Amino acid sequence: MTYLLRRLEFFVVTLWAALTLNFILPRLLPGGPEVALRTRFHGRVNPAAIKSLEVALGVNNNDSPFQQYLSYLGNLLHGDFGVSIGFFPKHVVDVIMLALPWTVGLVGMATVIAFVLGTLIGIVSAWRRGGVLDSVLPSIFVVTSAFPYFWIGLICIYVFSITLGWFPQAFGSSSEVSSEWSWTYISDVLVHSILPAFTIVLTSIGGWVLTMRNNMITTLAEDYVKMARAKGLSPARIMFHYAARNAILPNLVGFAMSLGFVISGALLVEIVFNYPGLGTFLRQAVNNEDFPLMQSLFLLITLAVLLAVTAADFLTAWLDPRTRERA
Repeated sequence: MTYLLRRLEFFVVTLWAALTLNFILPRLLPGGPEVALRTRFHGRVNPAAIKSLEVALGVNNNDSPFQQYLSYLGNLLHGDFGVSIGFFPKHVVDVIMLALPWTVGLVGMATVIAFVLGTLIGIVSAWRRGGVLDSVLPSIFVVTSAFPYFWIGLICIYVFSITLGWFPQAFGSSSEVSSEWSWTYISDVLVHSILPAFTIVLTSIGGWVLTMRNNMITTLAEDYVKMARAKGLSPARIMFHYAARNAILPNLVGFAMSLGFVISGALLVEIVFNYPGLGTFLRQAVNNEDFPLMQSLFLLITLAVLLAVTAADFLTAWLDPRTRERA
């Protein structure tokens, strides 16, 4: 219980620090939302719209910074993230909800696939250390993980889209297919997601393979594994129930952080494939000086990572009693 309370305290303090920095940093940038809005519309902006935007963002030159900070926290508690400048007059929440399903569906599933495949390959490689599988696959995937996302993505587009014509080059779906939920639309979205997902899996699986293999090798040398072998237990039970179950614990926090960063999207992958996810929207927000959208995306990324890490801490405490004893 003490361990869990400490983790909750860490979550609350870190979240407050993230909220505070998220309030301060955009206000240190030159200009402001009203300047960016005037620039975007070449000065032809209704002053009432500027005033409404400042109120929505909690920016009021007549209020003290502390009053603005309290207004900012109050707006967050009510789910009011302001109005987007780049997508004016849409609210930030509406803009995020347009891209969030695309990013979670693509990057989330690709991250889970990379983790599961990398963990299984690492387990088998360590169990059959020195074999053919251990000599080939880990080396290949570690090399592919060293290549940048965008380079692999461009190669995939050239080979599988331009040369072979197997998959579409870009976008999340075809323009001629209706966006209404149907099997035609779902299959079209899946086909468009294959190359971006393959790029993410290929460039991230190597880390999971190498980490799990090293953890597994260390765990296989423990006394309880030797005792299980001496009792004559089946190799599959020893590999998964004794060795892999304990070797995977250090990877849980890393996997949780990866899931948290799913919200940010694989920025370069989404740009290369022109995929309509949060990474693409974040790039547009930076180019348009869309402070409200940038601020909300950074906050969403931070919150997702904190929740994922906290969930991993709880899971680790449940799976490993030694964690609770050390607390």
